[in-house]
Amino acid sequence: MPLSKFESMLKTDKVYFFDSLEFEEIIHHYIDNGRLIMAEKAIKLGLDQHPASVNLKLLKAELLVVEGAYSEAEKLLNDLMILEPTNEEVYIQKASIFSKKNDHLKAVESLEKALEYSDDATDVLALLGMEYLFLDDFLKARLSFQKCLEQDAEDFASLYNLIYCYDMEEKHEEAVDYLRSYLDQNPYCEVAWHQLGRQYFVLRAYEKALQAFDYAILIDESFVGGYLEKAKTLEFLARYEEAIETYKITLELDDPTSFVFLRMGECFLKINALEQAIESYEKAVHEDPLSDKVWAALSDAYFQKAAFSKSLHCINKALTIDELKATYWIKKAEIKTKLKAHEEAITSFKTALDLGNNQLEVWLALVDLLYWRGDFQEALRYLVHSKNTHKAVAAIEYRFFGLLMETQNTETALLHLKNALALDFDLCSMARDLFPKFFEFERVKAILSDFER
Repeated sequence: MPLSKFESMLKTDKVYFFDSLEFEEIIHHYIDNGRLIMAEKAIKLGLDQHPASVNLKLLKAELLVVEGAYSEAEKLLNDLMILEPTNEEVYIQKASIFSKKNDHLKAVESLEKALEYSDDATDVLALLGMEYLFLDDFLKARLSFQKCLEQDAEDFASLYNLIYCYDMEEKHEEAVDYLRSYLDQNPYCEVAWHQLGRQYFVLRAYEKALQAFDYAILIDESFVGGYLEKAKTLEFLARYEEAIETYKITLELDDPTSFVFLRMGECFLKINALEQAIESYEKAVHEDPLSDKVWAALSDAYFQKAAFSKSLHCINKALTIDELKATYWIKKAEIKTKLKAHEEAITSFKTALDLGNNQLEVWLALVDLLYWRGDFQEALRYLVHSKNTHKAVAAIEYRFFGLLMETQNTETALLHLKNALALDFDLCSMARDLFPKFFEFERVKAILSDFER
């Protein structure tokens, strides 16, 4: 009623009288809804009618802080502090300014002053906890949030923040102890059961985690977060069919998400249900076409199906979104190799290496492609680079043998063959497949015979 009366007044240019409490209600409404110009008008009219109202002046200070006018807000608050030195809200507003200026120690001092004059300390303690979080003082933050919960057991924001502190301190056993104690007093709190399950999951106590998530969703059958964590836990227990069914429940309770379809696709892959995996990934792409991870997963699934053209299309989509991800270039190179597009495969492998990927398999695949193309010198250059990182590797030594034989550096080639045989004799069969003609040489046969003996 006061709000409609106020807006009617603005339209008609008439001036109505409101008491200060009505102005406070109107101003809070506008600030909460982000209508700062209207809040400013209401504050001006309110102070015109009630120039001595401390609460309206405090709201003016709050609005100035929201608008970033810190100096003006601070001056107003200093004046109010002289008028009402025991008003907790003055110190809270000052703390807000200090916090926005990243002076969190002064914010803490101001909030501690507010605590001295507060009748209901819960809100101030919560603000204190947040300031300690900014200071990375997780112990003091945790103690502040714990005091909040002692005063209001259903303050779930403080419960989440408290457990976050335990997480940052990596004190998961202590978090379990706290949550179990909390649940002794509040056994039907689904949020606490959910958080307890998360802690057990981190501790790899998956069966206990599963039990905790089951309690959470038993208390609240529409608790989507509980079902998601339960499904994730079932995945870790290799109970993929159950995980899929649990993910499906979340689709009934909430709007479908790319994440859920992606996880379902992974589960289908684990049980060799490739077509269903592809169907899930396609739904994930539909929900979030800008997710490179989903396109990459769909590419992998098509690759497994030997649908290489579709796989290439998907990995190209992923690269359009994130062209700096080396693993995507490796996947593209593998697809291009299957499609016999060796030049493009070589380019993709080189790009992956340029982006910092240093996997041995990438170096070897590139060297093999260059060898098959007949570019022995370039293959040797990349092989030398690979050896700088991957030392004493039989697969590299065997390739040095073959490439050096191709370039007629026989003596050096035979030294590399001996190194390779000493590192891994069994891998010799791979070298035979790559360089069959050189294993017909008498000197090579003699070296192999010596090693066999």
